[in-house]
Amino acid sequence: MAKTSLAKAIAHSVAGTTVKRIQFTPDLLPSDVTGVQVYDQAKGGFEYRQGPVFTNILLADEINRASPKTQSALLEVMAERQVTVDGAARAVPDPFLCIATQNPVEHQGTYVLPEAQLDRFLMRISIGYPEGLDDEVAVVADGVARRKPEQLRAVLELDQLRTLIGLVRDLHISAELQAYVATITRATRTHPDVELGASPRGSIALATAAQAYALSMGRSYVTADDVKAIAVPVLNHRLLLSSQARIQQQTPEAVVRDILAGVPVPRAPGDR
Repeated sequence: MAKTSLAKAIAHSVAGTTVKRIQFTPDLLPSDVTGVQVYDQAKGGFEYRQGPVFTNILLADEINRASPKTQSALLEVMAERQVTVDGAARAVPDPFLCIATQNPVEHQGTYVLPEAQLDRFLMRISIGYPEGLDDEVAVVADGVARRKPEQLRAVLELDQLRTLIGLVRDLHISAELQAYVATITRATRTHPDVELGASPRGSIALATAAQAYALSMGRSYVTADDVKAIAVPVLNHRLLLSSQARIQQQTPEAVVRDILAGVPVPRAPGDR
């Protein structure tokens, strides 16, 4: 489904960033991700050689092909933007973004990502087949022309991205909407089809993603519609459905939509 091509296109859309890729395989080691201490005979001591996580944009390709031990090498850097090796914490470049892809079809030689790691991803977006014939014809045309994501023109400078990140952080989200976000995530923990609901990290992710979405819409404040617009991709991978729900072929996306339909929307100032 060209998941890696999409990830590479996003990575190369920002000029001035460093982009690195890790092809996750069963024999990949944690040190291949974070870096390792290497003995330097000339200097008579050990020196640290950085791993590929020291970048602005990291493409973790087919992350579920690596063992859980190697997958866990990303836990610290995704949560705290740093890597600790031999007791020393080393910060990665700012900003840092990890874009991961999963192999959704093959089960042999793949490892399911643990809930704790899934919780560190802001969103999970599924890519299906092209919707219409024209869309697939366009894909074929790009393939015939040998167009590559690396050839795309950047639409943003790194400094502009940093500015946008600062604007998102300062974007207004009212106390009523913060309570709305918390109510939605708390509802995932009591839904009859859910065995494990979203954590407080999910609440933070939903609020910050709503801020970013509002900014992309050209507004300086967040609305309930912003929260609803991004709730499914932000929360769907944070829910562990009950065995009965899985037997009934229920989906996390449907559960999130059900919760959104049931949670009262806060009134805007001035409404009666």
